[in-house]
Formats: sequence, structure tokens, C-alpha cells
Amino acid sequence: MATMQGFGQMIEKLKKSPKSIVFTEGCDERILEAASRLLSGNFLTPVLVGNEQKILAAAEELGYNVRGARIMDPERYERMDEMVNLLCEIRKNKGMRQEEARALLKKGNYFGTMLVKMGEADALLGGATYSTADTVRPALQIIKTKPGHSVVSSVFIMVRPSATGENEVLAMADCAINIRPDADQLAEIAINAAECAKEFGVDPKVAFLSYSTLGSGKGEDVEKMRQAAAKAKAMRPDIPIEGEIQFDAAVSPKVARTKCPDSPVAGHANTFIFPDINAGNIGYKIAQRLGNFDAYGPVLLGLNAPINDLSRGCNAEEAYSMAIITATLACED
Repeated sequence: MATMQGFGQMIEKLKKSPKSIVFTEGCDERILEAASRLLSGNFLTPVLVGNEQKILAAAEELGYNVRGARIMDPERYERMDEMVNLLCEIRKNKGMRQEEARALLKKGNYFGTMLVKMGEADALLGGATYSTADTVRPALQIIKTKPGHSVVSSVFIMVRPSATGENEVLAMADCAINIRPDADQLAEIAINAAECAKEFGVDPKVAFLSYSTLGSGKGEDVEKMRQAAAKAKAMRPDIPIEGEIQFDAAVSPKVARTKCPDSPVAGHANTFIFPDINAGNIGYKIAQRLGNFDAYGPVLLGLNAPINDLSRGCNAEEAYSMAIITATLACED
């Protein structure tokens, strides 16, 4: 199994290439704790969105030192007129007017996303109180997808310490964004997930999961995963890809020898592509709760800048870790 690029290595990378990250919920206790930890490490600049007095008062009350963070208040932002004009330009096809843009930019999620768009920050982490949709929607509207990409998706990086001292690392996609992706979308999701997995030290071996292995079962969903695997192989022949394949054949060398003995992926897969969000969400949570994997994500894929989403049930440790992951992805751009 792969060894995850440790957080120490990510921090070293950020020390060499300093970045700033927007937190859209600057007053949240978990965000203040994470920002305090980041500042004490002196390798990443938090940009806290919200009222400065409220943020500083909350930090002082909770005992967190956020001196050194940049605090950006939508109500007092010096470049707001410029930001409003830019948002109107970006959304002119939707007929956005100045009043509508100004109202949207009072919200931390839109304001924070525009800070990234305008180069005021390198990355963004939201979702401590916003829903996934409220983090993703401004990103889609403002940051937009990378050239050549048609879909924004997500991957969870699953990490479990092993007895050897090396982490076992898996990638699982798409568990959070696309409800029922088609074969073309699944192929793109797989390629993006494999590329992201590389950033975490994984040498990707991609399995398109199904209840069938190479034709053993029939059905519309089987055919979708078979086609998706074929499309992904055609797009990236350099990445080992198998599908459609059952989970046991994907991870067990013994089962693989019986079901697909000639596959370079079967029995050794580490990057799993699920047929839909139901399977993906259930799958990663089974690994997390019963397999004792730590789940990092969802890491959003396909956007022009690193923007990631926290679970509303997250803790400060998860906010801290995801900030490091998100900012490190900015180093790769």
C-alpha cells in the first residue's frame, strides 16, 4: 500500500512556497483554533472572513491567538466596488445586477471565493457552518472548472496507520458531489482522483467498482462502469485501470487470482471509483467507521483553484488538516 506524504512534508512545502487560505466562517470556534495552530507553525496565513471586532473578541474569549491572521470584513472591504463589478462581469450571462452582486458578496462564501478569484488568497476552506452546496456553488460560478474539465467532483483520502509505521492510503471518488454520474463523467472523475492520489504518495491503481467483475453480472449499472473504465483507459493509458470489478476482486489477491488473474490492478487497487453517490458515501463511511481509516475530504477536483469543503460536524483538528491539504494543492498549480 502507499505511504501518505506526511503532514510534515506538506508543511515543509508550504514553508518554501508560502500560501494564504480563506476561512469563510471566521468567527467559528473550530476555525479560530485551527487558525491559531497554523499561525503558531508560521507556514500558512489564515484569512478570516467576518467582522474584525467579533473575531478578535471570540478568539480572546476562547484563548486562541490569531494575531498575524488577515481579517477581511465584507462590510469594510476597500475593493468592494471592484469586486462587485468583477462578479457582475463573471455572471453577465445570467444578467446579474450590481445590487444583487453586492448582496451576495456580503455572504462569507461568495466574498471568500471572490478573494481567491482576485488573487487576495491562494485557496479556500469552507463548510464549518455552510452546506457543501453553499461552498461548491460560488466556486462553480466564480472559479469555474479547469480547461478541458467538464465536471467538478470529489475524492476522500483514506489513511490508516499500519504496524510497519507506514500509512495505508486509499482514494475514494466521488462520494460527495455527483449524484448519478454517467460513463463520461466517471472516466473524468477517475482520472482526476488518480492525479490527486499521486499528491498524497499513492501510485494509483484504479478500480471501477460494480456488483460484476468483467462481465460476470448484467445490467445497466454494470454496463455504465464497464464503459467508464474503457473511456478512462483510452484517456490515460499510463494509469493502471480495471473495471467493471467487484470490491473483493479489487483488493484481495486471492479473489483476484480466481476472478481476473491477468489484471494488473485486481487484488492491489487503491483508488476506487463508485457508480453513484449512494455507494460512494456508504463506502467511505464503512471504511472510516469499521476499517479505522481517517477520512480527509471531500477534496474537490476539477476547479481552477483549490477550494475545499468541511463537514459541518468537523472538529478543529480536521479544519487544521484540511487547511494544510488545501493549501498544499495550491503549491501544485
